[in-house]
Amino acid sequence: MRVARALVRHELLMLASLALWAARRTHGTGGGRAFGYARGQGATTWGLAFVCAVETAGMSVLLRDLPAVHAVVLVLDLYTLLFVVGLHAASAVRPHVLGSGALRIRQGLHTDLRVPLVLIASVRRELRTTHRRAEGELDLVVGSRTSVTLELSEPVTHVSLLGRRRPVRTVRFHADDADGLVRALAVGTGTRR
Repeated sequence: MRVARALVRHELLMLASLALWAARRTHGTGGGRAFGYARGQGATTWGLAFVCAVETAGMSVLLRDLPAVHAVVLVLDLYTLLFVVGLHAASAVRPHVLGSGALRIRQGLHTDLRVPLVLIASVRRELRTTHRRAEGELDLVVGSRTSVTLELSEPVTHVSLLGRRRPVRTVRFHADDADGLVRALAVGTGTRR
């Protein structure tokens, strides 16, 4: 039941993200400095959306003599297209936010991690294109890469989409303006770069 609620919540937030994106607004950035990350996945997302649109058209032609099947497949295809665009919209309207006391690291609807600035031991610009799963590390990959690495003095708790909790001491993520984010964090926390 908890998983079903989480998935329904995800779908509703995705639809809300589409509305925010259409209105050119962001979510949860009030009073902080926003750092986007969606540009790094834009080409892949739009390529996937194009493939979904072509597949929708192709299935319409193939199933034109089976109206009931065509209707079901058309609804599923259109929802898939909406889902792909919705995931991109969620990333675009939910940027990372540097506030006065914390850095809010986000990845679409899947991750929303608040890292208190006092826990940031070091921050560096580090482009990585390969990532291995390791205990105590969180890699939020966008477009097959991360560009910022945070080392924390104490672990923070990461909660997954389905509610799994785990402590992390190293966080790697992507920011479109990684240099600007690293500079702002170094100044705001007095940490080394």
